[in-house]
Amino acid sequence: MTLDATEAGRVLAGINEQEVIAFLQALVRDSASVNPPGDVRESIRIARETLEAEGFVCEIVQNHDLMPNLLARKQFTDEGPSLMFNAHVDVVPTGEESAWSHPPFAAEIADGRVYGRGAGDDKASVTAQVMGAIAIARSGLDLFGTLTVNVVGDEETGGRHGAQLISQTMDPKPDYVIVGEQTLNRVAVGEKGFASTEVTVYGRAAHGALPWEGANAIEGMAAVILALRDNLWPRLAERTHPYFHPSSASINLANGGVKANVVADRCTIYVDRRIIPGEVPQDAVDEIREVAEAAVAGLEGIRVEVEGRGLGEASMSAPDSPVVQAMLSANTHLGLNTDLTGFSMGTDGRHFAAIGIPTIIYGPGDPKLAHIPDEWVGVDEVMEATCAYALAALAILTGDFVGI
Repeated sequence: MTLDATEAGRVLAGINEQEVIAFLQALVRDSASVNPPGDVRESIRIARETLEAEGFVCEIVQNHDLMPNLLARKQFTDEGPSLMFNAHVDVVPTGEESAWSHPPFAAEIADGRVYGRGAGDDKASVTAQVMGAIAIARSGLDLFGTLTVNVVGDEETGGRHGAQLISQTMDPKPDYVIVGEQTLNRVAVGEKGFASTEVTVYGRAAHGALPWEGANAIEGMAAVILALRDNLWPRLAERTHPYFHPSSASINLANGGVKANVVADRCTIYVDRRIIPGEVPQDAVDEIREVAEAAVAGLEGIRVEVEGRGLGEASMSAPDSPVVQAMLSANTHLGLNTDLTGFSMGTDGRHFAAIGIPTIIYGPGDPKLAHIPDEWVGVDEVMEATCAYALAALAILTGDFVGI
């Protein structure tokens, strides 16, 4: 679909850089939104008051005192499509503040960048969605359907008090969801799934001076790790998808032994297993189990247990879905990247995709900058995303969405 230039111009006229960046800075300065504990009340207040002033009807949904979630609706007609923007205002801890050259909650601007914890992940997306929605409201165009801005907390700890709650309780459900995350303003049609797996090797304790009397679980685990690295990791790298990085796994936690002079009778690792569309989460766990059991099969006194600790399928919207095409039409109009991609990290989008809502991921910033010291987002990226969200909403709400 090609956007009408006149209508697009009227929408974009409602976007002001100074206003947009001031809103982002206000959100970044909310240091209480670090999760845990994830007190997002101030960020939600800022978003709510801003949207209410532009005619949005606001509702708070929550099951946790510190984590209210905002639903701000602009209904143009009773009938027609329903589009929802979703992004989160909770942020991860700063870590050692001496590693920051800009104070993490000062929202300083330097060299065209806004610095601070959450500047990119995910308050830039919140800002662009809020201001993009406001631009739609200010345009005065005769539109069809409903635009909803959903600002949530608790994304960084799973979404039970945030997007998952919204997906379970919101009525009516939106027809389409655009989740704001750092995609470099590329259209991500979905996200990888996960098969988080815990592997535990059991041995037999003995005095460290008499190791032959025991069975060393750490040594058994070493055999498992080598087998995973040599036998499974190469197979995963061969599993590819046109929109996603290859299937992958990483051993990110290890714990074993009880004392320096005791032969270890237990050792546990955590495997962060990420899956692409077409892979089955439980199959991924079983695959790890098969390799681990074979690795210890010849070791006397050693056994292994493998359990999935969190399973979720990869999600992907069809490239020809109206929400994908609307977002592409916005990027085309703005001269931005129109190559579809997939998102490697987990997002709140999985909660909406799981109930059958076509969901995409889009937003300003580089995902590699999330969760690190001196997190930043470019002012130009935020402005581009603000325009893009607004134009994608225009594409859906003009009534031409069926023919996109």
